[in-house]
Amino acid sequence: MALTAGIVGLPNVGKSTLFNAITKAGAESANYPFCTIDPNVGIVEVPDHRLDKLTELVQPKKTVPTAFEFTDIAGIVKGASKGEGLGNKFLSHIRQVDAICQVVRCFADDNITHVSGKVDPIADIEVINLELILADLETVDKRLARVQKMAKQKDKEAVFEYDILVKLKEVLEAEQPARTVEFSEEQMKLVKQLHLLTSKPVLYVANVSEDEIADPSDNEYVQKVREFAKEDNAEVIVVCAKIESEIAELDDEEKAMFLQELGIEESGLDQLIRATYSLLGLATYFTAGVQEVRAWTFREGMKAPQCAGVIHSDFERGFIRAETVSYADLVEAGTMGAAKEAGKVRLEGKEYLVKDGDVIHFRFNV
Repeated sequence: MALTAGIVGLPNVGKSTLFNAITKAGAESANYPFCTIDPNVGIVEVPDHRLDKLTELVQPKKTVPTAFEFTDIAGIVKGASKGEGLGNKFLSHIRQVDAICQVVRCFADDNITHVSGKVDPIADIEVINLELILADLETVDKRLARVQKMAKQKDKEAVFEYDILVKLKEVLEAEQPARTVEFSEEQMKLVKQLHLLTSKPVLYVANVSEDEIADPSDNEYVQKVREFAKEDNAEVIVVCAKIESEIAELDDEEKAMFLQELGIEESGLDQLIRATYSLLGLATYFTAGVQEVRAWTFREGMKAPQCAGVIHSDFERGFIRAETVSYADLVEAGTMGAAKEAGKVRLEGKEYLVKDGDVIHFRFNV
């Protein structure tokens, strides 16, 4: 299952440096605005200690982690919704991603230009949020103009849509994102069709200096971002993009030693992936055999046949049952055979809701 998280922010906040570090894709990065014009897309493997343990237990011929897609989107500036900077081109790129990781500069450095002349993370966040809101307001206004006439004629579908659009317009005009509005499941189907920028879940990424990454709690900029994010019901991840770029060049053993020296428990990449997974309601199940141990991404709430379809559409179409054991039970048992003897392997049917950490063998017939 492909998932795309867009990395956004004002120019020169560390977006491309962070992107380079976590994807090793080599996106251009330089100390001037609009260095990134077209979006750079990179695939990064999702680190999961459970996959390592399953590999140790099963001893397969190969191990395949699940993957995660990041898109580095060019810096947004004030007036982007009206075409300033590179304007609507950037907004269209954001429209194509599933979640927004907004990188915010939380360090002072006279050698790195700030587009507005001073470091003010909340002002930076508000510039971006407002541009996305204004772009969404334009979308809603255009749609309202189309359905208003039909709604006046009491067309049932038009009235239903009109009421939703009016509600969205009120919220956006109050400079609040569309994701703050509560809708029913049926209403959300229509809202999703609008592809609103502010409907997307947001994660704030506070980029700090090398000196502050071990203990960012004293950083006043980070404190302000956390306070803002709390009001937005969003999470904050603190990273040092410069350090992440250095870590990216190391092998696993060197990486662990480097992090230990810095007093950091895990890299910014690991934090970012875990937080974005949570943001989008994603989870991981595993398949484990002598040929291959593999991690698969699915959305929480998916049933066994849908999860089988993540592997191949034939698996979903011809689904019979899912032989399932939890990761914890399998590790405790030591082998699949021992797990079966202990009664930990279950036969699940079409209505089974797959859980994070399930190890599954699908039975199907096409």
